[in-house]
Amino acid sequence: MLFERLRGLLPAKWHESHPLVPVLRLTGPIGMATPLRPGLSLSALAGPLEAAFKISRAVAVAVVVNSPGGSPVQSHLIFQRIRALAEEHGKPVFVFIEDVGASGGYMIAAAGDEIVVDPSSIVGSIGVVAATFGFDKAIEKIGVERRVYTAGDRKVALDPFQPEKPEDVKRLKTLQKDVHAMFIDLVKSRRGAALKGSDKLLFSGEFWSGTKAVELGLADRLGDLKGVMKERYGDKVRLVPISTQRGGLLGRLRLSASPEAGAVPFADDIVSAIEARALWSRFGL
Repeated sequence: MLFERLRGLLPAKWHESHPLVPVLRLTGPIGMATPLRPGLSLSALAGPLEAAFKISRAVAVAVVVNSPGGSPVQSHLIFQRIRALAEEHGKPVFVFIEDVGASGGYMIAAAGDEIVVDPSSIVGSIGVVAATFGFDKAIEKIGVERRVYTAGDRKVALDPFQPEKPEDVKRLKTLQKDVHAMFIDLVKSRRGAALKGSDKLLFSGEFWSGTKAVELGLADRLGDLKGVMKERYGDKVRLVPISTQRGGLLGRLRLSASPEAGAVPFADDIVSAIEARALWSRFGL
């Protein structure tokens, strides 16, 4: 009797036996990190991922993805860490794609044992893109002379202030093909027989609605986080948010405003914001 009374005074999370599901929200471009605009990267997510999978009473881990992509390296590193932790702790991973799970965002989503989407989610874009501008004619027109000094013939390949060279473009396309092949192999290894479309269709870089993604086998079902978790683990399942933010906004403002930081971080934030806006706008967002 006394034990029961004392037990009732403890926080509910210390004694209740309801199933727990840690929830991580991965939102934003991948790899585009500045002090004021922390992007998704392994260094930022390693701690939260470890914390989620180490909750002993967790029956699964839920990852909510809302990303238009970004760095293929950071995307792959995050994917690998999720899979490594899932295998180490023996916990299934449910991925829920919200507005967008495209390009690197879909690569991360592929770490899920089950991928759940909204009918209007944007899914896919399994490809590789590189974009830049050519300013060589503009600076010639206004009378500016570009002076670059390098050690290494290819150090300024694809410099936007110099005329484009066919051999540089060829090298870039070769690199893109290598990265694309890795992406394709990853998706095939994770989705396997679930994939319903041809390679030419699925890996063309095209993207689809959540409904179509389920038809193509890129996702498993339509649904939402709370509904699917209740269906799987019962009405009393507890969803436990795991923060992925480091230091908070005030700490990032202090870092950016420090004398050592100077004005460069703010310039980086502007560039990062433009790049991020361009990524989102590809999907009409």
